[in-house]
Formats: sequence, structure tokens, C-alpha cells
Amino acid sequence: MNTFIPKVGVIAAGRRHSFGVNFHGSVVSAGIPHAEECRVGKWTDVGSVAAGNVHTASNTGRSHTVGLRANGTVIATGWNNDGQCDVGGWAGVVGIAAGWRRTLAVFADGTAQAAGRRGEGACDVDGWNEIVAVAAGDWHSVGLRADGTVTAVGNNRRGQCDVAEWRNLRAIAAGYLHTVAVDADGRVLAAGERVSGVQDVSAWRDVVAVSAGSRHTVGLTAGGRVLAAGDNSRGQCNTASWRDAVAVAAGSTHTLALRADGSVVAAGNNDDGQCNTAGWMLTL
Repeated sequence: MNTFIPKVGVIAAGRRHSFGVNFHGSVVSAGIPHAEECRVGKWTDVGSVAAGNVHTASNTGRSHTVGLRANGTVIATGWNNDGQCDVGGWAGVVGIAAGWRRTLAVFADGTAQAAGRRGEGACDVDGWNEIVAVAAGDWHSVGLRADGTVTAVGNNRRGQCDVAEWRNLRAIAAGYLHTVAVDADGRVLAAGERVSGVQDVSAWRDVVAVSAGSRHTVGLTAGGRVLAAGDNSRGQCNTASWRDAVAVAAGSTHTLALRADGSVVAAGNNDDGQCNTAGWMLTL
């Protein structure tokens, strides 16, 4: 497998919004300007972002956005009905994820913490240890351990948490009702629902990063190509022509890719302007 290391958290895609982080820590956004989840213009010293995702059939389009600062603290804005933005006291954080009504963090000591809706058990991460990355679906949470194994909690009605047998993993992602991961050989594993071919990733090779939307899966190859599988009803999987990508992000029904030159391309649903990234030039 190529040793190319993707840029994680530099771009993020949510329900109806998109974000990009500049090298100096400022954040740009696309979407509804007055929406609370897009109020990131005054954020500083941010190293990575996560955008709360909402399945398109949800009874609300409201969401939230989370930023991880260089000093290990976390900031959040947007919908806070379940306390998913109550992260101001967190410190020593090295990774974040945002799901529906939920925020996850992994700390420098390998533990994890969650804020937000607890009804489905997706916030039951207090006993996790040796975690190096977290992912948040709509109803479930996933943690990648240092030894390459993975753990999951929350709603498992489609088998999205059936990941205990996975080994030698390097990256994880969680969507509406599915979980995906990249192993050390650059192959992609998937669990959960199979609607619209969201799990049609077994033929992918040389993958270094994955992202999961509501019902589509996106992969980044070491050569900078962007692969996509699953629901393409809004054109969110129209990424075959993209090249020179260094990061990918899948929103509810749209997809982003950051190119090596700092530009960001987008495909899919643009009803709220979430794909209006053509003018972005991120300083990497």
C-alpha cells in the first residue's frame, strides 16, 4: 500500500453545509449563511472540523458543527437540542466526529467521550480505551483502536455495529446505517444496510481514506482518485473525473474533495448552497 497520508478533518460535509480549514486555523463554510451551523467565521486556531449529518428522511434539517483547536480544546455551533454542542469543557482532544444529535471525541490518553442524544446507546463510549479515531453515524458510534481493531455501540438494526471481527484497520467512517473501514492493504470493508449499493466497495484497491454519507460511501486512493458507491439520486457519486485529491468528505447527499492545490470540488445536492466551494483556495 502506498505511504501517502491523506489530510483528515481539513474538509467536512454535513446535512446541508460544507467546511474547509486553512493552515492558519480559520474556517470557511458553504450552505445557508444564516444557519447556526455555518457560523464559523470567527473561529480561530482550528485544526480540523466535523459536520453533523442528518439522514434526508429525518424530520429536521438542523445540524451542528464541531471544531478541534490546536490546543486540544473543542468548539461547537448549531443545533444543541440534546447537548451535542456542550463540549466547551473538553481538553486534551486529538480527534472529533459529529453525528446526528451527537459529538464524539478521542483524547490523547486513548479514551473517548460523547455529548448529545443517548437514547440509542450511541454515546456509551466511556469504557473505550486505546482509541486513535472515532466516527459518528446517525444512530451509532465507531472507535478505531491502536491495534487496528474496531468497536461500535448504538443502534444495530441493520448490522452496522457488527465490526468486532475486523482487523488491521487504518481508517473508519460511519453513515446513516452503515460502517466502512480501510485495512492495511488498502481494501475497504463494510457493514450495515445495503440499500442502493452503499456496500459495493469490495473491488476498491489502494484506498487510504473513506467517508460515509447517508446512503453513499466515498474512498480516496493513494493516487488521488475519488471512488464512490451507493445512492446517486442527487449526483453525489459523480466523482469519477476527480484527480489529485488529498482528502474527501461525504455529507448527507453531497460529496467534497480537497485537491493538492488547495481547491475544493463538490458534487451532489446543492439546494442550500453546500456545493458552492468553487471559490475556495485552502492554504495547506
